[in-house]
Amino acid sequence: MTFTLTATVPSRGLDVRLDVAEGRTLALLGPNGAGKSTALGLAAGTLRPHDGEITLDGRALAGARDGRRTAWVPTHRRRVALLAQDPMLFPHLSVRENIAFGPRAQGTGRREAAARADRWLAEIGLTDLADRRPAALSGGQAQRVAIARSLAAAPRLLLLDEPMAALDVDVTPALRQTLQHLLAEQTTILATHDVLDALLLADEVAVVDGGRVVERGPTAEVLSRPRSAFAASIAGLNLLSGTWTSEGVATAGGEVVHGHGAPDVALGTPMTAVCRPAAVAVHLDPPHGSPRNTFRATVRSLAPHGDLVRVRTDRLAADVTPGSVAELGLAPGREVWLAVKAAEVDVYPV
Repeated sequence: MTFTLTATVPSRGLDVRLDVAEGRTLALLGPNGAGKSTALGLAAGTLRPHDGEITLDGRALAGARDGRRTAWVPTHRRRVALLAQDPMLFPHLSVRENIAFGPRAQGTGRREAAARADRWLAEIGLTDLADRRPAALSGGQAQRVAIARSLAAAPRLLLLDEPMAALDVDVTPALRQTLQHLLAEQTTILATHDVLDALLLADEVAVVDGGRVVERGPTAEVLSRPRSAFAASIAGLNLLSGTWTSEGVATAGGEVVHGHGAPDVALGTPMTAVCRPAAVAVHLDPPHGSPRNTFRATVRSLAPHGDLVRVRTDRLAADVTPGSVAELGLAPGREVWLAVKAAEVDVYPV
């Protein structure tokens, strides 16, 4: 294992055991206050454990027994990069200089550091902005620069703490696509409360609740068959697989799913269209108006889902009010029409 963490922080109610293998991405999925950021702080060296041990490539980064330190490597010597919601770019440096900062701090010469920064600028598609200052960047651009700055230092472990939480919804699909590419061989821990981040970026998921890991496994397995209450409450995303065309995502059934944004991928690329059950409207007759995605479906089951009812069909799941269930006469076997606005559908390469 590349990274291991077994630690307690009683003052924060944390007691976790984590490990991440070389080149893999582990998502820490959980509600706000669950302990995800505390775990990342331990890995980064901004927090100390009361008990436990943290290792990277067999090297002890931190250790403690009953509050007494047994090992400690300071943050700047860990080869660990932490990226939070705020990109925290240096305002007085250009984009290129921000990205070159890590290599320069490690002793790399100015020319080589600038060349490395230019390579990362090309990776994130911001070469034209190399000489801009952070104040002239959009939120999405600044976060991409921050990611490139983190990776330019060649960290053995990358920590991402809710990197998309502060971004506009229009920006997040493009940033997720960038991360999909950049994290392919990078050992990473991603803390998030958004199931889409876990689904699209992580190889494995550890569900954290109340300062403890309550469930762990391959991403698809945890999200399709959740055992913990939190995972069950957010799982159940609608996924439609197909290939990318000039019109949208073409499914094997001959339908075209229209989504939000236009991914920069080649025609024929395998894609997944994703929408939340809350975005799906149920009708008895073909809907009229703005929805571009409509599906004929048969109701399979109905089950309580908080204050709503989760209606599962042979196509998609929808969350509707109990009043709508009664008004529409929904029951297993009932033929219905499902409608989803294109703005509610995210499309991603797989």
